[in-house]
Amino acid sequence: MSGRLSGKRVLLTGGVANIGLAILDAFVREGAIVSVVDIDAAKGAEVEKRHSGRVKFFKADLAQESDIKSAISASAEWMKGLDTLCLNAGIQLSGKAEEFSTGDWDKVFTINVRANFVFAREAIKYLREGGKSSIVMMSSLAGKRGAPGLLAYSASKAAVIGLTTTLALELAVDGIRVNAVCPGWIDTPFNQPAISYIGGREKQEALVPKVIPLGRQATPQEVAPLFVYLASDEASYVTAQSINVDGGIYN
Repeated sequence: MSGRLSGKRVLLTGGVANIGLAILDAFVREGAIVSVVDIDAAKGAEVEKRHSGRVKFFKADLAQESDIKSAISASAEWMKGLDTLCLNAGIQLSGKAEEFSTGDWDKVFTINVRANFVFAREAIKYLREGGKSSIVMMSSLAGKRGAPGLLAYSASKAAVIGLTTTLALELAVDGIRVNAVCPGWIDTPFNQPAISYIGGREKQEALVPKVIPLGRQATPQEVAPLFVYLASDEASYVTAQSINVDGGIYN
């Protein structure tokens, strides 16, 4: 542990699996204490055990505003404040635009956009008190380029970029930095809807070297360090940015 986040009090959404779990491990390794907010109580218990004393799990349905408010207040009480809000939780649904239901559209936007807004709105008062505070949101390369079959997901992640920029400009006066991370192809089950849409894993693996200049997918552990940097005081002059981790796709 190098202590880059020593003493930092972090609330992390979606920190029980995939990239979120890699972020959690990196945050704890760098000295943070972390409140993990997710709907999966079984995996939440696992991460508490994994990082005994440094992590506490709070169950919440991010489609419910009341759950979000309760999770923030309980987290701030446990940690005695809040320095970093890391909004990683999200869902991905695929389908052709002409076949995609408004119900599924609303599900994607509720978790990927509205929940982030509510978390940020409710956390501002705690972040303002902390000093040197930050918000880091999970967007996606799909939010900058779009992707066939991922209309709702791409649109929602574009909205996250807009939310990031606007909050950064509004909260700069309070010294609160706001940034987003935009991963490309990361080898994680989260991307299964996109993989299924293009015809399965075999077709995806054949496509990867054709579209990614580095010729491969990333691991979650290759994304997590950027979250550490943006949450740390090393990034004290970095705000309103949406930074790609994509192997060179977007150039």
